[in-house]
Amino acid sequence: MLELPTPIPTARGIFARLDAEWAELCEDASVRAAVTDWLMTDHLADDVAAVTDSWVRALGPEQLLAALHPGRGVLSDALTDAVLRSLLVRATGHDRSATLAARIIVQAMLPAAVRMTRGQVRGTGGRTWDDVGHMVIAALFEVARSGRIHTRPGRPAANLALDTLSRVCRELAADCEAAGEDLTAAEHLADPTPGPGARAHAVAIQQAAHAAGLTTDASLGEAEASNARLELLELVLEAMEQGSISHADGQAIAWHYTTNPIADEQAAHRAGTTAAAWRRRRSRAVDRLKSRLRPAA
Repeated sequence: MLELPTPIPTARGIFARLDAEWAELCEDASVRAAVTDWLMTDHLADDVAAVTDSWVRALGPEQLLAALHPGRGVLSDALTDAVLRSLLVRATGHDRSATLAARIIVQAMLPAAVRMTRGQVRGTGGRTWDDVGHMVIAALFEVARSGRIHTRPGRPAANLALDTLSRVCRELAADCEAAGEDLTAAEHLADPTPGPGARAHAVAIQQAAHAAGLTTDASLGEAEASNARLELLELVLEAMEQGSISHADGQAIAWHYTTNPIADEQAAHRAGTTAAAWRRRRSRAVDRLKSRLRPAA
């Protein structure tokens, strides 16, 4: 049987405490039983047992974490995404089971949380590691329980990290403004440069759009990073998330309304349809998108 390695503490402070708490959770019989039941109910137990070389009825938090941290290409991305989406769905509830699911998600995302904390401590200055770490973990927990990520196209772990980072950057920017210079006087100073919160939000939109296949590059060029383009991408992402338009509809809009549009013939070839059908799809998708912006009568 495969021996799952004991997790090495990811960092000091809040993260070391979370690692210690995780070790206790793994020893809790009720937690182990809950994890096994979840995987059985969601028809993921056999796959997780196979890739962790475990007995199906003995699956627990350690195996679940191993499924979310695949190594050496043993586990497919599809299974990793399926396990995380299953946890995200459960985390939207209002009982102890939802809290446990969110806690497991936090543990799985600790390496990303450590990187976020390190970057924000360096970027903001004057804040302790633990201060920023607590903020990152709180944001991660809230995003995990928000019910937004599991419905969003693309890789759920990437979307989870992006939403968390965006939230942390906005909170840090708000704190800096509250503790900074007199904002009344600052309002009279012309400064076209976006603040850290706005930049983080723009990066989150860009990367979420790339993950959803709306853009060809992970980062937008200067021309593409205009407010109008970002607003369009955000609107398309929200409409896709809410089911107002399909994934193909979103691509039909985003690929066309850009500084370097993809030709209809090329886009249609990618989608396996004709240029005429692709244009009709875009027209209908634009109409549905416009209808979301019209105020209710």
